[in-house]
Amino acid sequence: MLTETKDAAGQGPESVPSLAASSPRYGEKVIKGLLTLCAGLSVAVTTAIVISLVVPSITFFRAIPLTDFLFGTAWFPDFASNASFGVVPIVVGTLTVVLISLLVAIPVGLLSAIYLAEYAPARVRRVVKPMLEVLEGIPTVAIGLFALLFLRPVAESLFPFLPWRTPFAVGIAGVAVGLMIVPLVASVAEDAMRAVPRSLREGAYALGSSKLRVSARVVFPAAISGIVAAIVLGSSRAIGETMVVLIAAGATPQLIAPWEVTESIQTMTAYIGSTATGDIATGTITYNGIFAVGLVLFVMTLAMNMIAIRLVRRFREVYE
Repeated sequence: MLTETKDAAGQGPESVPSLAASSPRYGEKVIKGLLTLCAGLSVAVTTAIVISLVVPSITFFRAIPLTDFLFGTAWFPDFASNASFGVVPIVVGTLTVVLISLLVAIPVGLLSAIYLAEYAPARVRRVVKPMLEVLEGIPTVAIGLFALLFLRPVAESLFPFLPWRTPFAVGIAGVAVGLMIVPLVASVAEDAMRAVPRSLREGAYALGSSKLRVSARVVFPAAISGIVAAIVLGSSRAIGETMVVLIAAGATPQLIAPWEVTESIQTMTAYIGSTATGDIATGTITYNGIFAVGLVLFVMTLAMNMIAIRLVRRFREVYE
């Protein structure tokens, strides 16, 4: 389409091509509408989840004081005559599992990522990287059985001096969750390291740096925002894991010291998973308590993601 305008000297009309479409593009409008609908749907689902957690929680807190719930150290919701709803034991149990899992996943995952990004031949990387991505899809119930039937006996034979009183142990559950999130941490961190511009590596090599120095002093700091994102994704996966901790950590809501790794504990997800089976009556305190625990879990995960976003923005490097 051509439009007429005055030329620079104002002497006469000049034809200038217009950027407007010459005909209505209905297909493009439909695609734009679908994209907007999908974006709005994700927001609507998130809002619905929050509402579904908040409404029963309000009913729960009308019966159980908020301070008793947040600061109580006894969690016995099934005791009809002497029920107690102090959430601290299952929160501490959840954080203990997450901490142990990160102690396993961070070093193993990041070292694997450095090897794949900087040292592995292309042929090895073509084989190992898809295997890592496949490992992310292993059913968690299989990992839980692996922890209970393999890791637990092996750990007892390796450390017979520890007090193995029950088949369940928070340390075994933490190690199993850590092994579960290793592929996630390694894959995301490796992608971040490979995204570092090659010119940075070549500049460091030109100055006489070794491969180890380039990896540790150039590539790793340059990819730190992606590495932080990988660790946060792994943490979020660990804090929300249910089946592994339900099978390997047991269901004993108790406060333990950090070094008592052979004790059985209960996490928030394990409590929700074992209680929300359809056997409890709707509208009871126990029923609404499930949503209150889920709300605490949601807030913890949200806080972790917000901290991660700030860290990523703080350490993000932009290259031209």
